[in-house]
Amino acid sequence: MKLGILALQGDFREHKSVIQNLGASTVLVKRPDHLGGLDGLVIPGGESTAIAKLMEKWGLFELIKEKVASGLPVFGTCAGLILMAKDLEDGPPTLGLMDIEVERNAYGRQIESFEGELETTEKEEFRGNSVHGVFIRAPQVKRVGPEVKVLAEHEQLPVLLREDRLLAATFHPELTDDPGVHDYFLRRVVRGS
Repeated sequence: MKLGILALQGDFREHKSVIQNLGASTVLVKRPDHLGGLDGLVIPGGESTAIAKLMEKWGLFELIKEKVASGLPVFGTCAGLILMAKDLEDGPPTLGLMDIEVERNAYGRQIESFEGELETTEKEEFRGNSVHGVFIRAPQVKRVGPEVKVLAEHEQLPVLLREDRLLAATFHPELTDDPGVHDYFLRRVVRGS
């Protein structure tokens, strides 16, 4: 299995480490030709406006949308979730992949960052009853479409969501010692088992 990790800005190295530790190979995606032959794509956290501008500059924006329309699974964290959203209250153009509405930096500035255990709705799918979430200038999901399944919440707000072959988290699972969310992406979303 080969996963691409969008490597224009943000914490792509951390995702690469987790995915490789789970036994999959990785490609750091920086140009359109890096998107060929992938089984899935990770859009990491970082600065959503910077990532969107670089995607546009390097010709990745429309190509990613085409690949997803053809069935490419995608996992986005924090800024990646923002860029996957169909509706964004204020911010850069998005890929419009997942039927959610998002507000950027909804918890406040960097100083308001926090960590916490997140109860999962599909306990048998994850390694235990919860996953650990690191929230750094995190977005909030304000609306969830009818086909979107909420897999975890924090204070009654969705923080881990799935829509068909799309998985998105408002937090950073790659910054923890728990590979459960990445494992779920590989097993259930990419492989579909």
